[in-house]
Amino acid sequence: MMFAHCRARPMLRALLLASVVALSAGGAASAAPIQAPAGAPAFISDRLSVEVVGAGPDVILIPGYSCSREVWRATADRLKATHRVHLVQLAGFAGEAWTHGDGPLLEPAVEALAGYVQSAGLSKPAVIGHSMGGLSALMLAQRHPEAVGRVMAVDNLPFFSALFGPQVTPATARPFADQAAQALLIQDDAALRAAQQQGAVGLARDPATRAAMVEWSLASDRQALATAIREVMTTDVRPNLAAMATPVTALYASDADGGAPAAMADALWTREYATLPGVKLIRVDGSRHFIMADQPQRFAELVDQFLTD
Repeated sequence: MMFAHCRARPMLRALLLASVVALSAGGAASAAPIQAPAGAPAFISDRLSVEVVGAGPDVILIPGYSCSREVWRATADRLKATHRVHLVQLAGFAGEAWTHGDGPLLEPAVEALAGYVQSAGLSKPAVIGHSMGGLSALMLAQRHPEAVGRVMAVDNLPFFSALFGPQVTPATARPFADQAAQALLIQDDAALRAAQQQGAVGLARDPATRAAMVEWSLASDRQALATAIREVMTTDVRPNLAAMATPVTALYASDADGGAPAAMADALWTREYATLPGVKLIRVDGSRHFIMADQPQRFAELVDQFLTD
């Protein structure tokens, strides 16, 4: 299976967005109001919710595949003294209700984000996304450039399946994406937890983040995760990079001890972001996929630089 192949290759494992995850959170919920900034009209969505903290220039934080907004808590706590921080939680992940069956996830979530920016009256907010959240940020900037001031993409590629080689296309990735989605739907719960615990080692050096990652995955809706992995593996935003005017900073991880070797990471990110005008590519050493947890001080410095440039 593809998952075994990925676990055998640290770089792919470290970037596979916690590929073998899911345990249905179960139950359905009606659309819930999002916490919009004071004075803004209420925004209703069953695609995401937003927690708002602090005051100042607006920053939107988008978590990755299966993750809770809590992955951004340390960043939000630090920024809220000087910024108004919008912590996004995607439906279907980490206990957030999923009511869309086997319908699409990624594109409707991006449209909901654009709707939130407009409804909340945000003016060119900075958007920081990790993993699938970074892909969502790129999609938001491409489809709604008026809604985004700048993007920081944290350890994500504009086409995830490029990890498997420059010859891969969305069409050739489709059978593997379908296989990945099907595995999520049929996997035994006990095997799922074991796989998550094993996979978490390749995704983060930080033990607390590894443990949280497993629990978020187990609290996520199985169908939502199957849909998301299929979409992430077959979504390619590279054709639209050349037309982007939104400033983009792309952070990527390198770890000589069990993660992505520096030279391999450099070559991959340089190749995949080559057509994006003015992109800032910054490698963060001593880190696996969860850069914000593995190198928190360096990550904080880079976020501050990104927000003040």
